Amino acid sequence: MPLREISHPAIDVDLRYATPDNFTGKTIYDHAVAYLHQDALVALVRAAELAAAQGLRLRVLDAYRPSAAQWRLWAALPDPRFVADPRTGSMHTRGVAVDLTLCDTQGVPLDMGTAFDEMTEQSFHDATSIAAEAQRHRCLLLGLMTLAGWTHHPYEWWHYNLPDPTRYPPLSDGAEGNFLMD
Repeated sequence: MPLREISHPAIDVDLRYATPDNFTGKTIYDHAVAYLHQDALVALVRAAELAAAQGLRLRVLDAYRPSAAQWRLWAALPDPRFVADPRTGSMHTRGVAVDLTLCDTQGVPLDMGTAFDEMTEQSFHDATSIAAEAQRHRCLLLGLMTLAGWTHHPYEWWHYNLPDPTRYPPLSDGAEGNFLMD
């Protein structure tokens, strides 16, 4: 099985879809355990090490996502700018995407200008209508993730995926999805 649990001293896990604190207002996952494809986990650990060298931590907000969860998100917001159409598959359902933010050494999230899952133009990477400090934090996250081998989603400052994600097949809910959803 290609999925591995995310566990590293410089990575905090706060799966928002395991709580109602997300754009749907509903709990999507039954279990708050984050997984990634083993290739993505190697890249995430590299990013965490780069962040730690800057006195920062990563906080993972979402990672592997079962297709059943993708359907629930699509039902709540069928906008392909922000939620992948589950009929074509998501980078998250392949285990090669992560949603995250930066925190200080105490685990306090840095200001990114918008909340995670704020599905507005202010969440775009190139948004200049947010505070300059938040723009710098987004650039710092982008730099760390890019150095570690990730690519970004232009509409979500929090979303990163491995390059050429379609080379990884979507994972089945029957095997991998049971980790998060009963």
